Amino acid sequence: MKKTRVIILFGGRSAEHEVSLLSARNIVNALDRERFEPVLVGIDKLGHWRRESERTLEAAKGDPRLLALNANAPAVTFEQGLSLPERLDVAMGTDDVVFPALHGTYGEDGTVQGMLELAGVAYVGAGVLGSAVGMDKDVAKRLLREAGLPVVDFQIVTAAAFRADPRAAVARVGELGYPLFVKPANAGSSVGVSRVKEPGALEAAVREALRFDRKVLLERAVDAREIECAVLGNDDPKASVPSEIVVSHKDGWYSYDAKYVDPNGASWSCPAQIPPNVAAHVQDLSIATFRALELTGMARVDFFLDRKTHTLYVNEVNTIPGFTAGSMYPKMWEASGLPLRDLVTQLIELAIERRDARRALSTNVSPA
Repeated sequence: MKKTRVIILFGGRSAEHEVSLLSARNIVNALDRERFEPVLVGIDKLGHWRRESERTLEAAKGDPRLLALNANAPAVTFEQGLSLPERLDVAMGTDDVVFPALHGTYGEDGTVQGMLELAGVAYVGAGVLGSAVGMDKDVAKRLLREAGLPVVDFQIVTAAAFRADPRAAVARVGELGYPLFVKPANAGSSVGVSRVKEPGALEAAVREALRFDRKVLLERAVDAREIECAVLGNDDPKASVPSEIVVSHKDGWYSYDAKYVDPNGASWSCPAQIPPNVAAHVQDLSIATFRALELTGMARVDFFLDRKTHTLYVNEVNTIPGFTAGSMYPKMWEASGLPLRDLVTQLIELAIERRDARRALSTNVSPA
């Protein structure tokens, strides 16, 4: 049987570059080699696409910031539709499947997805619209609120407004109360996120978040349990059993160090120790969120469960969730009876399903 080539795309220009390499390593190790032939393509921090080897992904253990792409590897082009400036010894063909293990901007935000659409290549995960919307916490929360789904109160500060008058830009933040969280609107893995306890620390936190994006989300802090749920599918998405994050890191919240650096920074309860009716509500809200944001393939939906009122709030979605050894998206599916190898296979099959559906539509378009 001819193997399907699966191009694992990782690295990227975002602040989550190193985490992406860890995800790619786990995906490659889980790939069914009897059905799929892996091809590794890394994007360095300058945006150069390069053919990589599995040795790159095994080069460092532990702290992901020790990982780096091979600067001397050959660069990448496409077989048709698009090309990148340098030559490649292996081209991307329209019968291949791309598995983006890219996190954050220039990978999870619809940019790469648009390029792959133009090239006619199947790819894992959400399309252009869903990726772009899912990445932008401001737009996603507004759409969820419009759809009647619960979100925590928030405000937005733009780089232009803050640059013109920092004090005026954050003048209304007091309505949210303290503590509050300050987040880049288009970033993930807690990069650039701060927990602000008092007004005097607010401007510095906004300035830090603006290092990573031109729009900042300021959100009321909720004394809540952090619940996650994994969604898988295209037209008929399914939700996994939910899990819970229990943070023990000194930061007191699910920071970058708690996630990726401190091995004891957080623990998980999977399935989450919540009543069956709450778990079912999490699953229903996860699928409703997936559909409201026009997602396909996969997503992890994160929730806050208020400790006092027991209200569930949709926090955010992650359209290319982590696939590291400690990432919860694959762990939740494993707890739901779907091991990592089968999960990766299903994601590839869903990508092919979407590509075939797009091709069928194109044959129905009559020339003008």
